[in-house]
Amino acid sequence: MNILDTIVADKRIEVKLRKSLIPIKQLEQSVLFHRNTISLSRKLKNSATGIIAEHKRRSPSKSVINQNLNVFDVAKGYESAGACGMSVLTDGKYFGGSLDDLLTARASCKLPLLRKEFIIDEYQLLEARAYGADVILLIAAILTKAEIKKLSEFAKGLNLDVLLEVHNEEELHKSIMPSLDMLGVNNRNLKTFDVSLETSKRLSALIPNDFIKVSESGISHIEAIKELQPYGYKGFLIGENFMKTDNAGESATQFINELTT
Repeated sequence: MNILDTIVADKRIEVKLRKSLIPIKQLEQSVLFHRNTISLSRKLKNSATGIIAEHKRRSPSKSVINQNLNVFDVAKGYESAGACGMSVLTDGKYFGGSLDDLLTARASCKLPLLRKEFIIDEYQLLEARAYGADVILLIAAILTKAEIKKLSEFAKGLNLDVLLEVHNEEELHKSIMPSLDMLGVNNRNLKTFDVSLETSKRLSALIPNDFIKVSESGISHIEAIKELQPYGYKGFLIGENFMKTDNAGESATQFINELTT
């Protein structure tokens, strides 16, 4: 099993446990469940920078990134930096995140929030809604075409934006459907962890213009963004670059200022 298979196997056990502890009815009674969501795809469409800044404590490929930064401060910092949206890792075992991080981010900023998670069950979409997310991530590598359709349509029924992530042409072909808002290309090879912007460039021509194109992983310099913009990318997910500093908000501010000058 590769790391993704291992994570998904653990996620199935975790989701089963969560479902047994917190009934759907309880999630639907959350104060945040019926709030008006903020569309990330709309914001990206009208943005000159398209930065989606991430809160991530650690990852399987990089081990610890930063355990010291407070989610509240990071969210406020990203908002004042002018980020288009914020991605919040909610996986505990491999990334050190939690749904409480999502809740804290929601309380501290008005940015569209992406629940960054390994989603395999509709229950996780109800959780995302109850904890203040505006956008959910679906990963083509761990889902069948039927599952992508079912989960994306369920998300749209909850007024959540859908970002679908692909790594190669095969995943892209099975994924294109009207219930998606954004198509994300992950530049990281999940088997080797090598990162190459060529993946985004190669797949860009295959993504229909109905979808907002988002490039993910390996974007640590403004040159990378300037390189990808001519390929039609409007969104750029940046995690480790900001999180590995002592002040993620300040780091994002410098990056966005540099990009816009």
